[in-house]
Parts: sequence; structure tokens; C-alpha cells
Amino acid sequence: MSSPVQPRVAIAFHSGYGHTAVLAEAVARGAASAGADVVSVPVDAITDEQWAQLDAADAIIFGSPTYMGTASAAFHTFAQASTKRWYTQDWAGKLAAGFTNSGAKAGDKSSTLDYFVTMAAQHAMHWVSLGLQPGWASTTGSEMDLNRLGYFAGAAAQSPVDAGAEDVHKSDIATAEHLGARVAREAAVFATGRAALAA
Repeated sequence: MSSPVQPRVAIAFHSGYGHTAVLAEAVARGAASAGADVVSVPVDAITDEQWAQLDAADAIIFGSPTYMGTASAAFHTFAQASTKRWYTQDWAGKLAAGFTNSGAKAGDKSSTLDYFVTMAAQHAMHWVSLGLQPGWASTTGSEMDLNRLGYFAGAAAQSPVDAGAEDVHKSDIATAEHLGARVAREAAVFATGRAALAA
């Protein structure tokens, strides 16, 4: 039996006021804890070297705040720039996942996560869901539960608009860590399988 391959996980994100950056750091910790080689790419200042890192990754996790019902303008600029990869299908077969933050508990975050899903599908990527049941959904639940906001497609966080990045909810940080670890584990399966098929 072949040994598991260490997966390469890239986090492509934009953060307007620091809250989404806190989540990106949590996703990175989770992926690293599951054995991945992790690189974080702030997409509002992406370089040619960082584009190459995304191209080399086994999985790309997209992150953005939710502004006016979708990802930020900076993330959209990155997404549109990725059409060069779409044209040649450079990211086909990679895994994809996503996370977002907004000021309201719902805040139309599903629209942003759905946007990430569609973007990944256009790149012929495989979407990895959060893989958690909703937390804080019963009388015995707590706002400290993982997935306290009850999203399935990805990790979602809520940060008061008048609070700093240091006030990102601990449950949301832990949920983002869970997402990173889940993607890393799935990416290891894919990478190991591809290596076995190529052998």
C-alpha cells in the first residue's frame, strides 16, 4: 500500500477589515493540523508567483466577506482574472471550498458561498462542503457549537460591524479550522489516489 501524499492546500481570500483574514488564518491552521502544506494568498495583491502556487495546489479554499449579497469587489476582480485558468481548465479536478463573514447572522452569506460553488464548477473543480450538522439548533445547543449559524456549503461567520477583527466569534474560528482540516483530509485522498493511478 502506498503512503499518503501530503496535499497542497491554497487559501485564496480577500479581507476588507480583518475579520475574513482571521478566518483565513483559522482555515490554514486546520489544514496544517491535518497534514497539508498550506499557502495563503491575499487576492487583492496577488503576484505571478502566487498564481503559480494556486495552479500547483491540490485544493483551493476561497474566502471573502459578504458585501451587498455577494463576495467583495476585490474577490470578483480575482475571479475574473482567473478566466485565463478557466479557458485552459488548469484547475480542473482540484478540490474547492469556501468561507465568508458578514455583520448579520444570516446576512445573505449563502449567496457568497453559492457564488464560490459556481466559480468552482466553472473551473471543473470538486466542491467540499463543511460537513457539519447545524449547531445551536436546539434548546440544549449553545452559540459555542461548531457551525452555530447552520450553513452547509461552507464556513460562515458573523462579526458585529462595529467590532474589530479580534472579536471574531470563537465558534466561527473553530468552524473555519474544521473546514481547513476537512479539505486537507479530502485532498490527501485525492492526491494519494492520483499518485497511485500514475504509478
